[in-house]
Amino acid sequence: MRRALLIAAVDPSVGGVLVFGDRGTGKSTAIRGLAALLPPMAAVAGCPYSCDPGRPADLCDRCREQATLRTERIPVPVVDLPLGATEDRVVGALDLERALTRGEKAFEPGLLARANRGFLYIDEVNLLDDHLVDLLLDVAASGVNTVEREGLSLRHPARFVLVGSGNPEEGELRPQLLDRFGLAVEVTTPTDLPTRIDVVRRRDAYERDPAGFCAAHAGADRAIRRTLTAARARLPGLTVPDATLEAAARLCLALGTDGLRGELTLMRTARALAAYEGAETVGRDHLARIAPSALRHRLRRNPLDESGSTARVVRAVADILAP
Repeated sequence: MRRALLIAAVDPSVGGVLVFGDRGTGKSTAIRGLAALLPPMAAVAGCPYSCDPGRPADLCDRCREQATLRTERIPVPVVDLPLGATEDRVVGALDLERALTRGEKAFEPGLLARANRGFLYIDEVNLLDDHLVDLLLDVAASGVNTVEREGLSLRHPARFVLVGSGNPEEGELRPQLLDRFGLAVEVTTPTDLPTRIDVVRRRDAYERDPAGFCAAHAGADRAIRRTLTAARARLPGLTVPDATLEAAARLCLALGTDGLRGELTLMRTARALAAYEGAETVGRDHLARIAPSALRHRLRRNPLDESGSTARVVRAVADILAP
C-alpha cells in the first residue's frame, strides 16, 4: 500500500489506488497520512480550484480573465468523499446564502473542486451509490466537472488521483470503476508477533501524545518529501527501454488482460518506481515488483484455476520475467 501511494504521488497519471483488505488494518490512516508527505504545489492565489499557473490550457474561466496571475504555494489537497454525500456536495451547487442575502447567483464549489490537482479519497468505495459512481467516472475521464442546475452553467477543471478503500466481504466494485484504478493492493492483518506489537505501540504512542509523535517522525517525513520532489524532477527524463516494454506486453498477453491499459499502467508505474528509487533506467525488476498491483484487478475469472488473481500474476511474472 505504501509503495502504491508513493508511486501515485510521483506520477498521478497511473490512475489512482484501490486498497482492499481486512477491517482495522490502518488503510484509512495511511491514506490520510499521505497529505503530510506531499510537497506543496504552486497555485493561482485565491482560485477555488487551485489552478496550475504553469498550465494555461487548464485554467478555469476566472483565472483566464485575469491579466496577471498571482501565485502562492499551497498544500496538495487530500479530500474525503463520505458515502452519504449528496450530488450537490460533490459537484457544487448554487450558493444559497449569497442568493438569499444579496440576490446574487453564485456557484459554491463542491468536493471535486477542492480535490483538483490532489487526491480524492473514498472509504468503503464498494458501497458508493451508483449515481455517484457514474458521476465520478464521467469527471475522471474528462478531467472537467460540468454543473448545470438552478440556472447555473459552469465548467471547472477537476483532475485528481482517486484513492478508494474497502472490505471485499462487504461488496464488489463495479467493473467500470474498478478499471479506473491504476493500482490495486491487498492489505491483510499482520500475522507475525513483532509487527503486531510495533503497530500497537505506535498507535498507543500517538494517542498519548499526538504532537510529540508527529515531531518525532518529522525528520522521516521531510526525507520522503525530498525523495518525492527529486523523483518528480527525474521522471520526464526517464525513458522505458524497448526490452522492458516487450516484457510488459508478454506478461499481459500471458495473463489475457483486456485492452492495452495493463501495459500502459505497467509502463507508468515501473517508471515512477524507478524515478522514486533514483534508478537510471527502467528494468524488468521494476516490472516484476509492480506487476501484481498493476494487473491483479484486470484479469478475467478462470473457473479452471482456483488460485487467486494475485497468485496468477506472481506465477506469470516468475515464468516471463525470470532472469
